[in-house]
Amino acid sequence: MAERADLSGLAEVEISGPGFLNLTVADDVLVELLAGPDTPPPADPQRVVIDYSSPNVAKELHVGHLRSTVIGDALARLFEWAGHDVVRVNHLGDWGTQFGMLIEHMSDLGGLDGEFGLSDLTAFYRQARVKFDGDDDFRTRARLRVVALQSGDGPTRQMWRRLVEQSERSFVADYDRLGITLGLEDFAGESSYQDQLASVLDELTAQGLLVESEGALCAFPAGFTGRDGRPFPLIVRKSDGGFGYAATDLAALRHRARDLKGDRLLYVVGAPQSMHFQMVFAVGRDAGWLDGGVSAEHIGFGSILGADGKMFKSRSGETIKLGDLLDEADARASTPAVGIGAIKYADLSSDRRGDYVFDWDRMLATTGNTGPYLQYALARIRSVLRKATVEPGPVVLGEEAERRLALTLLGLEPAVAAAIEHCEPHRLAVHLHEVAAAFSTFYERCPIQSSPSRVALTARTGDSLRLGLDLLGLPVPEAM
Repeated sequence: MAERADLSGLAEVEISGPGFLNLTVADDVLVELLAGPDTPPPADPQRVVIDYSSPNVAKELHVGHLRSTVIGDALARLFEWAGHDVVRVNHLGDWGTQFGMLIEHMSDLGGLDGEFGLSDLTAFYRQARVKFDGDDDFRTRARLRVVALQSGDGPTRQMWRRLVEQSERSFVADYDRLGITLGLEDFAGESSYQDQLASVLDELTAQGLLVESEGALCAFPAGFTGRDGRPFPLIVRKSDGGFGYAATDLAALRHRARDLKGDRLLYVVGAPQSMHFQMVFAVGRDAGWLDGGVSAEHIGFGSILGADGKMFKSRSGETIKLGDLLDEADARASTPAVGIGAIKYADLSSDRRGDYVFDWDRMLATTGNTGPYLQYALARIRSVLRKATVEPGPVVLGEEAERRLALTLLGLEPAVAAAIEHCEPHRLAVHLHEVAAAFSTFYERCPIQSSPSRVALTARTGDSLRLGLDLLGLPVPEAM
């Protein structure tokens, strides 16, 4: 086989034991590849709709929103940089019976003409829940308020709109702090699909995809069964005539495929929702909404665990607010950029399908596979370049550490391609750590400042790390 392979000018071939060949890529080939673009444009650019973060209105973002937000945003950045047309969607929970309860409580408080924040709304919601559970009169009024909201009553809609707008402003402030690219223009609440639910019902009924079951209209896509082995239903319209979130998700799926003309629909939602989305996608395929090569994928992920192996919560057992988590990151890290980078990289460097343990000491370490380690590597590169006594020149690969670094740098394109194909940002994170480690060896073994070749190779490494960190959404401090 070695004799038949024509690799002249590309690589040297050496037999390494029975059935194995070692290829040593020619230095000039490596140098030429390093001078080329990081990645070619996609042969088949697609419109990619990415649903991520998806908090509930009138409730503060908490640690449970972190993974969807961070993973989804990294995927949006990756697809966009690779040349795809990305549509970001933040599917807000802004509709349903809980808003009748909250709005009625707000009405009891005088409509809340003054200023209030999202933390106030969270407190109002808790107060409303206590009243709803213990006051029959309030419970009746809250249910009537739901009817008023759904029928378009002016004062009710006005208070509801204020809830939504205040929540959206608060969400955007947290996103900006975390370095997330979601904006107000990306919000698409459940409410935006309410006028489409009836037509979804009509379309599925006309195609014979709905069956009445105990007063409800249900879809029974093939292959889904309950514990008793009987077909498992996806309830599209409840027995009381109301629509649940399955109907909303079906309307959203149809809208993203037909109206937004998405080619690839990604739903970055926790692993426990896997069966729900698989059923929604199955119904969508049966209805013909995913014809023409349109794909819908649930990008599931595991949980964030505490040191005890249980769900990550505060010492008092409460869910940790995202703002409080970021405050603690600022307090523990040398700069906010380091703290944010540590949190995001700890998530993105892990296979999204698994759980990971939230460990401040490990996350903030400047050694090992951490965000600060990568940030420090880039900061050191900048320092080296500032102190260089010569300008960058043609790259010449003589030492093994130089060749190893060059080969590692060329892994960016396949790492990005794999991260996009499998929707797994950790594949890029693994590559970036390999680059940082290869540069560390190069830095220790090869004097840089007075070598035009090594200054150029160092600059190329800095560009690659800077790009990779940006694709993952990690901030880069000027110095560490």
